[in-house]
This record gives sequence, structure tokens and C-alpha cells, in this order.
Amino acid sequence: MKDRLKRIKEEALKNINGMNSLEELENIRIKFLGKKGELTSILRDMGKLSKDERPVIGQLANEIRQEIERELADAKDRFKEKLKLERIEKEKIDISINKRTRKLGHKHPLLATIEELENLFISMGFTVVEGPEIETVEYNFDALNSPENHPSRDLTDTFYITEDILLRTHTSPVQIRAMKTMKPPIRIISAGRTFRFDDVDDTHSPMFHQLEGLVVDENISMANLIDTINIFVKELFGKDMKTRFRPHYFPFTEPSAEVDVSCFSCKGKGCPVCDGTGWSMELLGCGMVHPKVLEVCGIDPEKYSGFAFGMGIDRITMVKYGINNIRLLFENDNRFLEQF
Repeated sequence: MKDRLKRIKEEALKNINGMNSLEELENIRIKFLGKKGELTSILRDMGKLSKDERPVIGQLANEIRQEIERELADAKDRFKEKLKLERIEKEKIDISINKRTRKLGHKHPLLATIEELENLFISMGFTVVEGPEIETVEYNFDALNSPENHPSRDLTDTFYITEDILLRTHTSPVQIRAMKTMKPPIRIISAGRTFRFDDVDDTHSPMFHQLEGLVVDENISMANLIDTINIFVKELFGKDMKTRFRPHYFPFTEPSAEVDVSCFSCKGKGCPVCDGTGWSMELLGCGMVHPKVLEVCGIDPEKYSGFAFGMGIDRITMVKYGINNIRLLFENDNRFLEQF
């Protein structure tokens, strides 16, 4: 019986040292110390021993039980500590990290300009609307009174997907969609990407951004258009800025004009930057909505009139922030964007 007890002890300690989970440890306890365990079954056979052997075997059995229980408890503590350390390692947070190494993003100058323009026109009573960048020939050209022989319709000037589908060349189709779905009075602006074939250089890109505005109501005149543009220019560039309206041709407006603004350097006095003219650049195109465009959209040109204007956001952004190369706006170079 002593030999059996020694074998039980050796086997129990070996199993305890080789356990890999708390579940295995519990199984070892039941196997050796449970009600039907190996050590318990030996104690039940104590009655078969002589009076002299009983105390000796009993003491040995109790010592072995205590040793196994002690080893089980120590193993359980070691394993719990191991699990705790693993969990701490997995869930730890490095509170020593230098938060100043975290880089915060910057609002892109283009988006900042768009937001500023939209907020400016919203304050003037306009509503912002959006439209698709992939358009139909009907909305992009036909409904805007664009002649079939107009150069912008050529394959060399416009990105066609099919004969009837293209990448919009301006945001004017949004105005057509608005007039077809809204009833006068209408006062909207729309900003977004437009696409035209163009060689890339410091001031040109095949993708650029436009903002266009439209007002349709009774008794709208050229005076309303001029006043709106003047207010916009002074609010955006400063109270001392002046405008100059030059006659121009656009198929969707009549009469039409291009608008120049005074030089940003000399404020109209004349300097080397503007070659002494006092004028900086062409800012936008505008005009009174052509009656044919109103008719196509189901608006009675005898009752209603309107004006429209459109400008290049990229150009305004470059002037506003002193950017001399349009490619910088699209390269997403952090060294450039961090300046804004």
C-alpha cells in the first residue's frame, strides 16, 4: 500500500506540473482527491490493514493528500498569475506616449474656399443644391441652348462616356435640374467638380471646381445681377475691391458679361503686378438667363426672368492663398497642406 501511495503521489505531481489550464487542474484534483479518487479509494481500504499498519499508512496518506493539495493550490495561483499578466500585456495602455506626435489634419484650401463661398451666398438668401458629376448631353448642352457646332461639344474638349453620357463640363446642369423641379422664385448655388480636356500646367487642369448661382423670379434685371456680384466681391475680397463688367457671349445667357476685379496688390491704382492696368483677373462669367433655357425648363419667360453666374473656385483659391501652381491643390502633399 505504501508503494501505491508513492505512485499516486508521483503521478499526481507529474500531472500537476504538466497542466495547461484551470480546467485540467480541476480534473487532476477530482482524479486523485475526489470522492471516487485514487487516494480516497486507498483510505477506504484502511479497514483491511492490521492495527499496527493503520496509523502508519493513515499518516502517510494524509501527508500525501496535503502535499497534493498544496501543489494544486500553488499551481492554481501560478496559472492565475500567468493569465493576469497575459491579459495586462494584451490590454495595456501606454500612458507615456507623447501626444504631441499625433498629427492633426488640415482643411484643404479648396474645401475651405467652397465652404466660405457657400456660407457667403447662404447669408444672401441662396440655397445650396447638388447634382451628378456624370451628366447627359441633354442637361449639359441641349437644355442650356448650346449650339450643335459649339467647340465644347467636340470629343477633343469633353470627356464622353457614351454618345449621350459625359463628365459634366460645368455645374450649369444643376441649374437645369433645379428649374425643372422647383417653381419660382428660385435662388440657388451649386459647387462641385467639373471636367474638360486640358493640358496640365501651372494654371490648368482637366479636373477643376466651379460654383454657379441662379436666380429666377418676376422682374429680375441686369441691375440685380450687378448688385449681387458687387456685394459678393466686396464681402469676399474686401470693401475697397471694384468690379468691371465686359460684354461677352454665353449660349445660355443674354446679355452676358465677364467680370474682372481690381488688382489685389494695388487695389486698382496700377502696379507692376497688374501691368499698370489696376485690374487683376477675370473672376467670373454671368448674364441674364436666355428665354429659351427658361422655356425648356417649363418656366414662362414672359412672366419670369433670371440671372446666372459661374466662377472657378480653383482660381479664387489660388489668389486668396497666394498659390502659384494649381497642381498643388490636387497632390495632397502634407508639406503643402500644413501651411493652411
